[in-house]
Amino acid sequence: MTTYRLGVLLGDGIGPEIVPASVRVVDAALAAAGAAPVEWEELPLGASAIEEHGSALPATTLEALAGLDGWLLGPHDSAAYPEPYRSQLNPSGALRKHFDLYANIRPARAFEGGRAIAPRTDLVMVRENTEGFYADRNTFAGTGEYMPTPDVAVCLGIFTRPAVERIARTAFELAMRRRKKLTVVHKANVLQLSSGLFKRVCLEIARDYPEVAVDDFHIDAMTVHLLRRAADFDVLVAENMFGDILSDMTGELAGSLGIAPSINASDDRCMAQAAHGSAPDIAGKGLANPIAMVLSSGMLLDWLGTRHDDPRLTEAAVRLEDGVRAAVRGGVSTRDLGGSASTDAFTDAVVERVAAG
Repeated sequence: MTTYRLGVLLGDGIGPEIVPASVRVVDAALAAAGAAPVEWEELPLGASAIEEHGSALPATTLEALAGLDGWLLGPHDSAAYPEPYRSQLNPSGALRKHFDLYANIRPARAFEGGRAIAPRTDLVMVRENTEGFYADRNTFAGTGEYMPTPDVAVCLGIFTRPAVERIARTAFELAMRRRKKLTVVHKANVLQLSSGLFKRVCLEIARDYPEVAVDDFHIDAMTVHLLRRAADFDVLVAENMFGDILSDMTGELAGSLGIAPSINASDDRCMAQAAHGSAPDIAGKGLANPIAMVLSSGMLLDWLGTRHDDPRLTEAAVRLEDGVRAAVRGGVSTRDLGGSASTDAFTDAVVERVAAG
């Protein structure tokens, strides 16, 4: 059996609560699936790293991550960092850019026993993660924004065929593993060159996947369709900003951003990261919902299992999600889902159910 080496980046706010909870659940899922235990390596990142290393993302952390199979990234509170760190690219964006983590995969699946606005939601947002209207991740230097005068601000939107091709293939491969339906989200009617390129290339790639049913919608119409009939959609693919906005919306449709997981992946590395923020207002109080971080960790297991053709890891990923859903279905949940369980108590319930199978 292969032993995988994974990094642990606690981050800020509730990160030091939900990331260790995720490690516990991953360990339980691996044991239940008969997989080899993970070798965990904790690395500095965030406000504590600024205090100890003079950087929110120390060079030693980047060097260590380059030798690992993947890692868990806790949320960061970069808006609260002192200058000059606050104005720099935040740790998450810096990691995505440094390791070219071009695919941000964000599922939205409602929980039985949860508080879903659209209870039949079961879809995945595939977000291009390196360019689009978040040019800071693609420009050679700087943020992609500039002000020629104090009263004029200009922002770059960057679209390239290679970037669109690879995110389109990621989305189609995922659709092949699911219900074989894919929706391209764009604004090609107005942004005919940039968003038009995104749409055209996605539809070109569709020819290589004749089994997948493909449609496309403008971003504004897509928000309405999701509100009215989220259950009709399977895999959605969009550029960076559109994907960011829509995935927050679909997370709420499924119940809460507190249950919204994600991974950021390249061809050879994967970072598990909850879609929500650091929630400093509840940090250290035992109130945080660890579901999004736990499910993100399960997605990392599934990504590793698929990439390395390791069925024990994919089984562990299934056991992990089943355990989380069984806990919520059984009436155990944190305050944001209407329950009263603490972070630790909810984690205990998930570990128990994962172990029981």
